[in-house]
Amino acid sequence: MDKVDEKILQMLQENARIPVKEIAKEVFLSSPAVSARIDRLSQSGLIKGYHMTIDRAKLGYDVTAFISLEMEPSQKTDFYPFIKSCPNVLECSCITGQYSQLIKVAFRTTSELEIFLGALQRYGRTSTQIVFSTPVEPRDVNISTK
Repeated sequence: MDKVDEKILQMLQENARIPVKEIAKEVFLSSPAVSARIDRLSQSGLIKGYHMTIDRAKLGYDVTAFISLEMEPSQKTDFYPFIKSCPNVLECSCITGQYSQLIKVAFRTTSELEIFLGALQRYGRTSTQIVFSTPVEPRDVNISTK
């Protein structure tokens, strides 16, 4: 990956819908050359997809929470299919420390969250933190273009 690839990635991170023509102008290449680079970055797995961001609160999902789950490693084979099937789970990470899973969820009400916690607790002990605000929204790593 060279500086041109880094610049292309940076521009796509800022706006995944930016026209290839605009990227080409910025990196001083032809549009077909930029498209070929984007294809190569995608095929290599560096670009995993293109996403939009939805304002969950405007859809009525006012409760965002992080749930730490203490679980025995032997439960992973049952837990992973369960957690993948839960539409309110935004993210689930296997972590180090006292807890083994960190789960980010979004619900319309705390009552819905409570019901989910009840289902989750069959896998182990939980600790839940409800989000008041998010001063830094989820973002990717900084693509350096020195």
